[in-house]
Amino acid sequence: MSVSERLAALEVPGIKLGLSNIERISAALGHPQRAYTTVHVAGTNGKGSVVAMVHGALRAGAVPAARYTSPHLSTIRERFVIGDLPVDPVTYEDAATRVLDTIDGLVASGALTGPPTFFEATTAIAFVLFREAGIRVAVIEVGLGGRFDSTNVVAPAVTAITSIAMDHERFLGRTRAAIAFEKAGIVKPGVPVVIGALPPDADAVVRAVAADVDAPVIAAVTADDRVLAAEGGRAGIVPATGVLAGTPVRVGLPGDHQAGNALVAYHVLGALTGRTRIALGADAVRAGLERTAWPGRLDVLTAAGGRRILFDAAHNPHGAEALATYLRQWYAPRPPVVFGVMHDKDIPGMLRHLLPVTGPIVLAPMTGARPAPPGEVAQVIRSIDPARACTVAESVPAALERAWQYGSDIVAAGSIQLLGEVRDALNPRAILP
Repeated sequence: MSVSERLAALEVPGIKLGLSNIERISAALGHPQRAYTTVHVAGTNGKGSVVAMVHGALRAGAVPAARYTSPHLSTIRERFVIGDLPVDPVTYEDAATRVLDTIDGLVASGALTGPPTFFEATTAIAFVLFREAGIRVAVIEVGLGGRFDSTNVVAPAVTAITSIAMDHERFLGRTRAAIAFEKAGIVKPGVPVVIGALPPDADAVVRAVAADVDAPVIAAVTADDRVLAAEGGRAGIVPATGVLAGTPVRVGLPGDHQAGNALVAYHVLGALTGRTRIALGADAVRAGLERTAWPGRLDVLTAAGGRRILFDAAHNPHGAEALATYLRQWYAPRPPVVFGVMHDKDIPGMLRHLLPVTGPIVLAPMTGARPAPPGEVAQVIRSIDPARACTVAESVPAALERAWQYGSDIVAAGSIQLLGEVRDALNPRAILP
């Protein structure tokens, strides 16, 4: 059985929260996550962007660094970036095989009462890959929540919580305060936690958890930091302290919301250099904020004939609101949208943000067990906007062609899985970045 088949066998419906499996697996592997310094990033939205910017600054400063993110767009190897590139196929297959063999041995011996989840296995694979690459810093994105997420066996030098909004309520709680408590589970005794602009109820919870373990709280967005008006869809910041104090920085990732993410990343880098022997100059930090790319987040590709497609993983209402803000200011008016979403998301909440700024909706079927049936999504759209043009395509390629019949500038939004399937459906030779 191939590595892909062995991992696929672990992808069962539902989510299992807890640390016992990953603790036993990492112990059997020799605790690989202890071989390097770690930055641990949680949040409802923005955590991937912050991970990318922090990792980008470390690489610009010639620090041997890696990042672990999820999910992926096209290939699982995108989750494990070592240096500047996803791990190569041979190295990935070797590490994954050894981790899966270790897991099989633990199950056979009774040390694990059952197989781990897909995410527990990929987290262990990341830990091993990074140890064997000899990296100095790993920037690790939380998968879900924080307290019981399998990444939470790391001993970080710095933690961060980018944002708190309603998402995954079934697993994390029905209030922002409850969700904040779960995400604050990554806070460690004495370890600084950088927080973004959190709602007051969530902010209070995170600060209370931090106070209980004497973890210093660093507010990334303060009255002294400045946010500049966006230019060309890109926000600007002027940090008040640190190596770029008083220096205007134009954030590389598009969208007004990236100003807050950039300030979180900036303060994470400041805390990291303050607690370790890692030295990053102003040029490296600036490069991480200005030059970082993050596929699938307000990511525009140009296809044959000058047609454009804007990809964005607006997979919850908070993300959909950020996309809607961008569309109002920087994209074609009321563009057609190829849309697909997972069934456990707040679909009406997402659509209430997107429908006022978009045109015809083309619903695309996705593979896997979790996608919401397009017909059900169409019913939600009609309940909110009965007059909206809305069609269901038989495939992702057909959805793209139908959307382009409405106009040359379209949007693909919703699930990250949809974005991956859209990218795979496009002829790579026809795409110009």
